[in-house]
Formats: sequence, structure tokens, C-alpha cells
Amino acid sequence: MFSKAIHKVHVIFSDRVIRNRILFILGAFVAFRFLAAVPIPGVDRIALEQFFTNNQFLGLLNIFSGGGLSNLSIVMLGVGPYITASIIMQLATVLIPKVKAMYSDEGEAGRTKFTSIARVLTIPLAVLQGVAFLSLLESQGIVRTITPFDFAINVFLIAAGSMLLMWIGELITEFGIGNGVSLIIFAGIVAALPAGLSQLLFTATAANIPAYLGFIVLGLFVIFTVVLVSEAERSIPIHYARAARGGSAPTYLPIRLLQAGVMPIIFALSLLLLPQMVLSGLSAIGVAGMSAALAGYTAFAANPFAYGAFYFVLVVMFTFFYTSITFEPKRVADNLQKSGAFVPGVRPGRETESFIGTVVNRVTLPGAMFLGLVAVIPFIIQGLTGITAILIGGTALLIVVNVVLDLIRKIDAQASLREY
Repeated sequence: MFSKAIHKVHVIFSDRVIRNRILFILGAFVAFRFLAAVPIPGVDRIALEQFFTNNQFLGLLNIFSGGGLSNLSIVMLGVGPYITASIIMQLATVLIPKVKAMYSDEGEAGRTKFTSIARVLTIPLAVLQGVAFLSLLESQGIVRTITPFDFAINVFLIAAGSMLLMWIGELITEFGIGNGVSLIIFAGIVAALPAGLSQLLFTATAANIPAYLGFIVLGLFVIFTVVLVSEAERSIPIHYARAARGGSAPTYLPIRLLQAGVMPIIFALSLLLLPQMVLSGLSAIGVAGMSAALAGYTAFAANPFAYGAFYFVLVVMFTFFYTSITFEPKRVADNLQKSGAFVPGVRPGRETESFIGTVVNRVTLPGAMFLGLVAVIPFIIQGLTGITAILIGGTALLIVVNVVLDLIRKIDAQASLREY
């Protein structure tokens, strides 16, 4: 097995196409980190550091900005507006038949049009989120804008920065390997690791060392279980009509437990953070009734058990939802029928579609429950110990592990394709 892994690594780095794709990802990361270090005008650094201290909401939001929010950089919104636009469009596939037909039935042209609409929708969302954030930061004395023109310039800068980051993410998806949006979030989390580790070492005392060791052991256990479940799959045997008489070994249709990968976590978190972000902005600009609504939602978010339970439900729902969009039993059944393949004991066509759909739902249920449980473990620990930092670290760990697994899987697929 070790020699096989070495051979695979040799194939990866000796193949020019795969090597160029990996180098493109690294180049995009460098450009992203450069943008994350360029602040908007008028930032009070001291007030910013004080505002970020022990602020759980901004800490979670900083994950989606890839670390750009902590610097109030021009990409402080990160890929959040694009994720929100994607959620709106994918919900539209359920509510609007024309959108579903465009996404499912029109092939690659329909998906391209679907993505284009999501891009356009990102623009007003980025502007609205920019206004909300800057109003909140101005009310806290963190950003100083003398005139409305200065305010408008800052809104334009961060909205343009979000669109630029969305474009970089799509370039990674097209010319790199893996999902560009997920990789940008991953890059921001990894870039913050050195600062987080140094802070952990400087603040460590003899009293809290056992707690830190316990968190490390728990983190390793979470990594192990996530890898184990992510690689688990249910194989459906497939026979081909031409080869049936020859008695050849059957092939298999693999159905993974975590078919949706990390996207349910990202979608659920963005949906959880959106109300607080919008209410904070509306309250900062003085909209009537928003302060009371913000106080109510903040109280709800401060309860780790209630907030965690809602988070669990969202993760499970989005796991089923995203799986239903990315894996369509009807399309799989049609492709099997066209290629002369069948599931033993199941008639081609609708019965095969129903059988595959049932298997996918049965497999997705334990995968969704596991993903939801792992996602809310930090909330449970926070409720029992009162430590809020573990929530941000646990969410970041879950995203990093899933993104790395997905990236390794896709690199391995590219290497196998080149090898054969």
C-alpha cells in the first residue's frame, strides 16, 4: 500500500496537467492572502482588536471571510454573499419549477445560466451586507467615515472585493482541483493557524493544560471519525446485459454516506449568521424595532443548547437538500438503462430510479445525523464548560477536514485518470 501511495504521488507531480492545477491553486491562495491584508480606509486598529475579543459571532463570520474580516480588508465579506446567493438559487429549484428545469433538464447550458444568475444576485447581497457591516462598525467607532461619499466608497470597495473573491473561487474550480469557494474558506482557516497556536501557547497555564490536552484528543477523535464516515459508502452491484452471459464480475455504483461533503456545514452556518448580521446593520442605522429583534436573536444565539439544536436541524436538512440536488436517481437510472446496465433483481427505468432513491435516502440519514452531531459537539462543550473559543475552532476543524478529504479524493481521481 505504501509503494502504491508513492507511485500515486509520483504520478501527481510528474503529470504536467495535475501539477499546473495544483500550482494554480497555490497562486490563487497567494492572491487571496494578499487581498486579505489590504484594509479599507479609516480603520481604528485598537478599537477593532477590542471589538473582536471574545466575539463569537464575528469569529464565526471571520471563517467565511477567510480571515479578511479580522483585518477589515477589502475582502472582509469573503464569499458570504455568493454562498447566500447560491442558497437562494438552490431553494428556488424547489419552489420554482422553471428554475428546477433549468438546473436539472437543460444540461450544462442550464447549469451555466443558473450560475450566472447566482453571480448577478451576489452583487446586491454584497452591497446590502456591506452597508450593514459598515453601519455596525461605524456605530462602534471602529471605522471612521467623514462624509457619505467616504461611506459609499467603502461599500463599493468591500462589495467589489467580495465579487473578486467569488471570481477567484470560480477560477479555482475551473482551472484548479476541487470546489473553489470551499478552498478559499480552507485557506483562510489555515492562514490563521499560526496566530492561533502562538496565542494558545502564550496563554497556556498549568491550570488549563489538562483542558487543552482534552480538546486536542477530542479534535483527533473528530478527525478520525469524520475521515472514517466520509470514506464509507454503500455499493450497489451493477450488471451489464452484454456481459451477463459471460459471467463477468459485476461493477458497483458507490453511494457515499456524506455525499454532500462540507457544503451543508457552510450553508447552515451562513443561514445562522445572516439574521444577526442583517439585524445588526439595521439596528446600527436606527431602523425602528430592530434593536429589540437583535437583542432577542442575540439571546437565542447565546444559548448554546437552543442554538446548537437549531444548527443540528439545519445541517441535517441541508445534507438531504444538497444531496438531492447533486445526486439525481432519475439521471443515474437513465444512464444505466442507456448503457445496457441494470441492478440485479430490479427492473430498469422507474423501479431502478425508486430503488436508487431509497438507498440514497437510507444512506444519507445516518450520514446527515453524524454530520449534525459532529457540528454541535462544540456547542455542547460550550454549554458545559462556558468556553466559547472551542466553537470557532471546532467549526473550522470540521470544514478543514472535509475540504482536505474532498481535495485528496479529486486529486486521486485526476491521477487515476492520467495513469490509465
